[in-house]
Amino acid sequence: MNKTDSIARRILGWKLNRWDRWYDYENRTFIHDSDFQPEDNLDHAMRIVERLEQFGYTFTTNDNSEACFNEVRGTGVTLAQAITNAAYAIIENNSVVNSSRVWQNLC
Repeated sequence: MNKTDSIARRILGWKLNRWDRWYDYENRTFIHDSDFQPEDNLDHAMRIVERLEQFGYTFTTNDNSEACFNEVRGTGVTLAQAITNAAYAIIENNSVVNSSRVWQNLC
């Protein structure tokens, strides 16, 4: 599973419907994988920011190549990449032992 798949499933709560698309149960829509490219598109990355803010994370950025969600930091060539990397770091950091509370909030 790549970063985009992990973020779509674990943060946004989308379910894999087919090999090339997800299903968003909240909005009852299908999202083709080409329609969600958060590393390349800032608008898509901001969907991640909005979702994590709903879960209580505070988003900050120092410039166009660094993004922070509370104490989790991500960097990238662009802000969209930095947001994606920080969100993926949250997933990686919380997939260790005491993660049940976090996953209850994220899923």
